[in-house]
Amino acid sequence: MSLLEIKDLKVSFATEEGLVQAVDGVSLSLEPGEVVAVVGESGSGKSVTALTVMGLTRAPNVDFEGHITYNGEDLLHASNQQLRQVRGAEIAMIFQDPMTSLNPVMRVGDQIAEQILAHENLPKEEVAERAIHMLERVGIPRARDRARNFPHEFSGGMRQRVMIAMALSCDPSVLIADEPSTALDVTIQAQILQRLRDLREAANAGIILVTHDLGVVADIADRVLVMYAGRIVEQGSLDEVFYDPQHPYTWGLLGSITRLDVPRPPRLPAIGGAPPSLAARPAGCHFRPRCPHEFDKCTDDPALEARVPDAPGHCDRCWLSPEDKRSKRQVSEEQIGLEAKGVIA
Repeated sequence: MSLLEIKDLKVSFATEEGLVQAVDGVSLSLEPGEVVAVVGESGSGKSVTALTVMGLTRAPNVDFEGHITYNGEDLLHASNQQLRQVRGAEIAMIFQDPMTSLNPVMRVGDQIAEQILAHENLPKEEVAERAIHMLERVGIPRARDRARNFPHEFSGGMRQRVMIAMALSCDPSVLIADEPSTALDVTIQAQILQRLRDLREAANAGIILVTHDLGVVADIADRVLVMYAGRIVEQGSLDEVFYDPQHPYTWGLLGSITRLDVPRPPRLPAIGGAPPSLAARPAGCHFRPRCPHEFDKCTDDPALEARVPDAPGHCDRCWLSPEDKRSKRQVSEEQIGLEAKGVIA
């Protein structure tokens, strides 16, 4: 049995524009000690999926379908009291925006201590020392003094580190990291990624990494899920998705990264157009209006299936055959290479 399992999750919001299908049939499993990265553009449903696992999207205008289980326990339909027992202690989350996720009128040390006291019966003096130790672990200098500061006395990157310290304070079995490297320089980013590895190795914790930074994904992830317009459009191991991507949307994401092994192009390739409104998604393949390889069959809705021989775990939503995909991807890469060399404009 998986540590955390999401099956056919659907999350919709009733708005003035109509029904917004933010998450549409997402399935995900997380094993102990595994890092699963969820990538995609803003608005693809990554954060809504993560927040729903934590029970933080519950509202009168929200409708849920599907299943979320943690160690066999149903989370999607659990009571708020049951979720409070799990949230923070068993499943913790590093939120995307540290500017608004901390209480502005509480000292940061007290905020970390509050979470520990909510789940563990320890003397307050011991909890205070543990909060200081957590700040030291994430690289905050003079942690004992800084623990008495308020959030507004920290920079954005330092606030992000406080959020990470809070999330790790109870050694959770599942950590959901929503853009954990936002506002951090590369040195601190490397330290934070090492902290995530330490948690995985020490507690055999499973980690869901929600990010747009494919460099971070390449450094730490075991499996990758690519989301677009509320759906998973490709999933597989890190090597499968990075070295043999099957969906044109994934090609676009990977192509937008600066590479050091080829000449620098005059400009980075970009995916044309914009993501669709989740209140009025296009029929068939949702990526169809932006895809340069669209053909007649794309008006039908493709299922998430394994289409590559000998790779049963590598699935995608694209009607092109694996041979056509490799051919078109190779032509695209060659064109980028010629542009970088100035052969074509």
